[in-house]
Amino acid sequence: MESTGITRRVDELGRIVIPIGLRRRLDISEKDSLRIFLNDDAIVLKKDVPSCVFCDSSQDVITYKGKKVCRSCISELKNQREN
Repeated sequence: MESTGITRRVDELGRIVIPIGLRRRLDISEKDSLRIFLNDDAIVLKKDVPSCVFCDSSQDVITYKGKKVCRSCISELKNQREN
């Protein structure tokens, strides 16, 4: 794990600010979602990348009726429906 040397205080609402340099480096924009993980005694934040509900792929993902589905799985579903 790489140390940045940056420290931030948690405010009264439990929030912290991620410095702009880190957000730029990790391509985190305003309103992006972050996933929160626990790793022993560490909190890990990762940018939430949309992935397919069926195969977990993050390539060519679209939203269909509120669910993320990749084009490959859509093709498979179409083929199953035709058979």
